[in-house]
Amino acid sequence: MYKLVFFVPESHLEPVKAAVFATGAGRIGDYAECCFETRGQGQFRPLAGANPFLGQPGELERVAEVRVELVCEDRLIRAAVAALRAAHPYEEPAFDAWPLADL
Repeated sequence: MYKLVFFVPESHLEPVKAAVFATGAGRIGDYAECCFETRGQGQFRPLAGANPFLGQPGELERVAEVRVELVCEDRLIRAAVAALRAAHPYEEPAFDAWPLADL
């Protein structure tokens, strides 16, 4: 089992979650589409050559984002990350995926 955590602007929260959930990620027992969300503010500075969804290269950008945490079976993690990347508006979406201990 993996924990998948990603950050997405509020404007794209539901489509990105739907894409990830469509892979089967976010299932806990008899419950589907399970996640935890935390709202906050992200920041980034696009470098030269970047094609940012928001902002301009060289300028610091701040945006309201949502941190989404969910679990994902080992066999689904690559598909879930691919779906996340395909649905996310950012050129380089921020995410973490780490294996969970089997206790």
